[in-house]
Amino acid sequence: MRVASDIGGTFTDLVYLDEETGQVGIAKTDTTPPNFEQGVINSINKANFTKDEVNFFVHGTTVIINALTERTGAKTGLITTRGFRDVLELGRSNRADIYNVYYRKPVPFVPRYLRLEVDERCNYKGEELRPLNEDDVRACLKQFKKEGVEAIAVCFLHSYANPVHEERCAEIIRQEWPEVAVTISSEITMEWREYERTSTAVLNSYVQPVAAKYVDSLDRELDKLRVSDRRYIMQSNGGTVSFAQSKISPINMVESGPVAGVFGAAVVGKLIGEKNIIALDIGGTTAKCSLIENAEMKVTTDYKIEWTRETAGYPIKVPVVDIIEIGAGGGSIAWVDAANSLHVGPQSAGALPGPVCYGRGGTEPTVTDANLIAGRINPEYFLGGEIKADLKRAREAMGEISSSFGISVDEAALGVIRLANANMINALKLISVRRGYDPRDFTMVAFGGGGSMHAAALAKELQIKKVLIPVATAVFSTWGMLMTDLRHDLIRTNIRRTDEVSIEQLDSIWDGMEKEALEYFQREKMDAEDMVFTRYADMRYLGQEHTVKVPVPAGKMDASVIRDVEQRFHSLHEHNYTFRLDDSLIEFVNFHLTTFGTVKKPEFGRLENRNSDPGAAIKGYRDVNFDQEGWQRSTIYERDLLGAGAVFDGPAVIEEPASSTVIFPGQKVTVDDYGNLIIETGV
Repeated sequence: MRVASDIGGTFTDLVYLDEETGQVGIAKTDTTPPNFEQGVINSINKANFTKDEVNFFVHGTTVIINALTERTGAKTGLITTRGFRDVLELGRSNRADIYNVYYRKPVPFVPRYLRLEVDERCNYKGEELRPLNEDDVRACLKQFKKEGVEAIAVCFLHSYANPVHEERCAEIIRQEWPEVAVTISSEITMEWREYERTSTAVLNSYVQPVAAKYVDSLDRELDKLRVSDRRYIMQSNGGTVSFAQSKISPINMVESGPVAGVFGAAVVGKLIGEKNIIALDIGGTTAKCSLIENAEMKVTTDYKIEWTRETAGYPIKVPVVDIIEIGAGGGSIAWVDAANSLHVGPQSAGALPGPVCYGRGGTEPTVTDANLIAGRINPEYFLGGEIKADLKRAREAMGEISSSFGISVDEAALGVIRLANANMINALKLISVRRGYDPRDFTMVAFGGGGSMHAAALAKELQIKKVLIPVATAVFSTWGMLMTDLRHDLIRTNIRRTDEVSIEQLDSIWDGMEKEALEYFQREKMDAEDMVFTRYADMRYLGQEHTVKVPVPAGKMDASVIRDVEQRFHSLHEHNYTFRLDDSLIEFVNFHLTTFGTVKKPEFGRLENRNSDPGAAIKGYRDVNFDQEGWQRSTIYERDLLGAGAVFDGPAVIEEPASSTVIFPGQKVTVDDYGNLIIETGV
């Protein structure tokens, strides 16, 4: 039995696979803050399988991002090179909107009195200019103990080129103060950018005690249930890592849950022969989207948390799948500001009290309440009947919105849906149009509790021709975890001109990184034959500041390979920035090696129900509000009863226990051999 568990803002999802029969099952329970591990255990207990038959467990969690956004991490101190105490405060001068008068400079996670300096210095080549003053380090520890510090970050200038001073500093800290959490920047990233490296080291230390406490608690609870000791946690780069390693570098889990859905979308895309995918995940708290080109997820190290038009946020320089996330989920609250303008989110009703229709004490209208009022959700079949949605309370709560604008409750609900959709459209354009991609060239894969409900309208607006709603769409991110491999990214800054670097130097760089990756996976008890290496190089024209990521062929380098990589760079630069400089000199900046430790994947089961007559799945009819098409009598289908090959037209709603798929008039649905819903939007 293989089991995947994912903690969301509203629900904790679980997917399990019987490897002998191929049977897939799901369970969904409330998320249980602050003891998030309890929600995981509740979902395991709710699922119908024998616990000691589990031989693989993978987990995605919001614990890290919650600790950062809610500021519930450890009291952290920073040790840095003399003269660089204020790097964390100075940051960068970048502003999302230079004319925004509401701009706020981010407040550092480490206040100035806890940012201490030591005497040491290496240059950009890694050459030692001044040795580490170990007495300075001990003086810092004395001060930190006095201030009650719980975690320490160390970031020295140019340690990406030579980490020896950071490593010695960490040795001293662990000798003098073994119980304190410590992070050195070179253990997290060997990529340049002083401010970003410092920020990443600080944030990793800040969440280390929280991560260790959570992972240890979950570990103990899984031991009680006799769940497999093959336990992994989802990383932000789209791969997994062992429980033990996750406690050392927890910052790699900052987007632990959402990236699994993107990975799953890429897998499903390959299955149906679609390599260009826009993945859309709408949950209870947020909507997330990502672009997959030629079956490859986009990974970036320029990730930031809390970045908005009003604030520059906090950079985290670790590999993260490129995701745009906005506060627009099913639980997002609709509200009217002092200027009588309607807003949706980013505040969310969360799991408790949840939307008004849950009947758990919520009083503010949400997107879920609006969809219920619009007839898109069956009040008798919410979560398969576990919750009887209260339509009357939802309408009463929406009355506050309608009275503000002098319109009916139905019109107010439609306004909330339209605004939520508009926010999602903007996010979808950010990962497509704004980056040089035409969404019409992509297929949308929509999932999450709300993905199937909004996807057809969003695709229609963006003129996307095809939408895929996967099996178990409400827990699809969790399902995606079952498809992931172990993954380890190594990035090394080593600036070399392509016309000057020697073949031997390039081979030495790649061989050294592959050796390091091999040693890492051997510690994870992974066999060498199960490892797959993928190479990239961050490249730029001489004189430029930023780079373009370019695929590099495996194997030994030679002059023809370098020329091929240069041509790839020219093409990708033109794609990203609309121009190329064929006669300009080119530099390698960062060498990026991605290593996958491949694990056995579950096979896709074909739908046993081969009845192509959709009439057998009809469960009734209901009036549904389709925005511009108005209220229309719609056919209601039970998804589990739809057979492979079934074809029908909208208007319709396809119901399953944890989600509903809304099909607009003029749209066509086909059920494929695997049970996926393929919607042709008619654009």
